[in-house]
Amino acid sequence: MRTEQQIKRKLNELLVQKQAVEARLAGGSSERDERELARLEESIQLLGWVLNEPTGSYHM
Repeated sequence: MRTEQQIKRKLNELLVQKQAVEARLAGGSSERDERELARLEESIQLLGWVLNEPTGSYHM
């Protein structure tokens, strides 16, 4: 299990990577960069979900 600090560091690392990919895309779109951006956004969303620890039950 990762600590909150480790998750935050990874989240920041992914955000920096996302900015770099977005800058490359601004210069010209490539399918590889678009796939990488989608992967980064998904990872960022998942880490955000982990940090915010949803509460309650998923089953009614």
